[in-house]
Amino acid sequence: MDAHDELSLRRKRLLETLPSVRAGAFLVTALVNVRYLSGFTGSNGILLLTPSRSLLFTDPRYQSQAPGESDCDVIVAKGNLSKEVASWVKRLRLRSIAFEENRISFAEYQHLKEVAAPARFKPVAAAIEELRMLKSPVEIATIRASVQLNSAALEHALRRFRPSMTELDLAAEIEYRMRRLGADGPAFDTIVASGRRTALPHARPTGHPIQADCLLLVDVGATVAGYASDMTRTFAVGRLNPKLRRMYKAVLESQLAALDAVRPGVSCASIDSAARDVLRRYGLEKFFIHSTGHGLGLEIHERPRLGHKERVKLQSGMVVTIEPGVYQPEIGGVRIEDTVVVTGRGCEILTPTGKELVVL
Repeated sequence: MDAHDELSLRRKRLLETLPSVRAGAFLVTALVNVRYLSGFTGSNGILLLTPSRSLLFTDPRYQSQAPGESDCDVIVAKGNLSKEVASWVKRLRLRSIAFEENRISFAEYQHLKEVAAPARFKPVAAAIEELRMLKSPVEIATIRASVQLNSAALEHALRRFRPSMTELDLAAEIEYRMRRLGADGPAFDTIVASGRRTALPHARPTGHPIQADCLLLVDVGATVAGYASDMTRTFAVGRLNPKLRRMYKAVLESQLAALDAVRPGVSCASIDSAARDVLRRYGLEKFFIHSTGHGLGLEIHERPRLGHKERVKLQSGMVVTIEPGVYQPEIGGVRIEDTVVVTGRGCEILTPTGKELVVL
């Protein structure tokens, strides 16, 4: 299947949801979903889908780029895109249009409603995000490439690591290596935390020098051809006290237990429970303060969420992270994270970086 065939199939699957909401068309305003359904990567675009037409609206900056990337009919608007969309709504005599209620501002919605009257807009929650949960072979191959580049960037950066290097310096070195290896850029702001700051799950790197005999946590993700990767590793800089080594051992066992539980038909909540059960035996569960993982793809956080309230069942073709962590204020924290794809019998760990405690 070539790229245009895959895009056409995605649009077909979305249009198949229209009868359930009694709508005759679907308006897509989130740029990430416009890209998913049309192939267009620009910064300004709206997609209007009907059973007979796929219209991509953009501005003159993309009059050459859009037709080259997308197989949709490209409409270049000189003014406000919403007004151009409204004129086509009237031209196509559309009466009822589904829209992404979770992806549009109230002001945009009000404006569209006014300029496209008397057409009615029907809110739909996360219809495209549900389609995106299952990755195609092409998407999985792209994520695999992103994961491999991500791991290589960290490996190259760590070759230049020395104690007393600042957290900001290490984060910059990692992102520089990503770019040199061909990434679009980081999938999120690289997290580098050392010492007690490792107890902050989303710590921002600082000018604080990385000291000897402490933990170093690095959470890094690259974007390659639009697709994200995500990995966390925790290192020892010099010697660690027994309490920190025990924490690392607990998190590693927790992560391995969660990975072992991943298979089609298992609920996301069950994966979360598998990770927490191990930490409970160590008396550390109360220090695990986030979910066990999340989907990823065109965005770093996608459905499904691997949390204790998530009843979605895993299916072959889903790509998720497995990332339990323990965070003890005044002591430090450990997180270990892999990107995995759900397969017919279990999962394939895409992340090649080892997980045994490495001393830098």
